[in-house]
Amino acid sequence: MRNTLAVAGQAAANQIFTSSFWLTSFLPSVTATIVAKEYAKGSEEGVQDSICQALAIGTLIAIVGSALVLTQSETLLGGVLKSGAPAREFARPYLLIRGFAFLPSLISLIGFSAFRGTMDTVTPLKISLFANLLNAVLDPILIFKAKMGVTGAALATLGAELLSAVIFVRMMLKRNMIVKSKLFRRPQLQQLVPLLKGGAALQLRNVALNLAFLAVTRVTQSIDNTGVAASAHAMAIQTFQIGGIVLLALSTVAQFVVPSEMVEKVNEETGETTGGLLAARATVDRLMSWGLILGCMLGFLQVALIPLLAKASPIEEVRHAARIPSLLASLYQCVNGLVFIGEGVMVGTGSFLQLSMSTIVATLGILLALNKLPPIYGLTGVWMSFGVFNGLRLLGVLIHQRVSGPLIRRKIEA
Repeated sequence: MRNTLAVAGQAAANQIFTSSFWLTSFLPSVTATIVAKEYAKGSEEGVQDSICQALAIGTLIAIVGSALVLTQSETLLGGVLKSGAPAREFARPYLLIRGFAFLPSLISLIGFSAFRGTMDTVTPLKISLFANLLNAVLDPILIFKAKMGVTGAALATLGAELLSAVIFVRMMLKRNMIVKSKLFRRPQLQQLVPLLKGGAALQLRNVALNLAFLAVTRVTQSIDNTGVAASAHAMAIQTFQIGGIVLLALSTVAQFVVPSEMVEKVNEETGETTGGLLAARATVDRLMSWGLILGCMLGFLQVALIPLLAKASPIEEVRHAARIPSLLASLYQCVNGLVFIGEGVMVGTGSFLQLSMSTIVATLGILLALNKLPPIYGLTGVWMSFGVFNGLRLLGVLIHQRVSGPLIRRKIEA
């Protein structure tokens, strides 16, 4: 879209939906960890109970989330856009349509986590790839051919999310990962305790993360009223996502591989023992090494691709404003490789509260940086603040792995 206000409005509305959604979607991370442990024990009943309860709770949460977005859209938009901001005209319809996506998005994420927990990474990848391809096909049709603009973009995304949710449910039923009778059974408190305990701690993290991202969006939108800064920020985010998606995938791998490896298993035929805490520690070390190497490689790749990505906008002002933020987004990948995988390990080991405390400290850091740096450096200051944020998160990861986590060697050998 050539209209910078349309891009700015879509970006603002998308951030509001994402923040509202992630405030209520702690379930996928907890589900992956619990399912991985039950699957490692060979308990089909445990796997079914974990997934069905997550879906039942997720449905209730999604209903509340959708109602909030659909009835309080103006209030939510006020969190990132000033009253009377020109971009509101485009943000409003996008947010209202996305408000219907809470339930299908949450079902898809729980399904994705459930398959990961059973060590099947191929099936959710295929489903997600198909949904994203559908979204990519629908976008130009609805945005340009149907001349629906931002509304068309929202409808394309909603359609892809609905199809993804349907496919995940059908596949889980087919593989006996869920059963209809358990889906409609009232959850028992004893079985809900692991979900609620982990979820409560992760909720703190989600609140902190989304407070940080909403603050970033608000500061970015307030830099100018033309939409140039917001459009340039969206371009820098796209640059980051080239490598960020890959590193986030490794983070999710850590969430189910580590708890599975922590369970000691004995081969009934050979009597050979595998897994255990020492094996899990070795797995963590390998994952962190891969994260550092891959993060640096992806960062340098992004730097090389910046001139090509700049062509995504036909507006010279936007391309110029996005140049340094895109470079910073690329360089940060070296740190992100360690941060994302390290936080995945924290989820996998059930260190939910420590992860939340680390994120809260990082959020306080970025809020302080956003108050000081953007008035001096503009959009570049926003991305410098991201550096503060991820640097503090890295410190939390190092403390977990070297001082306080359950897989530090002195605790294992004690």
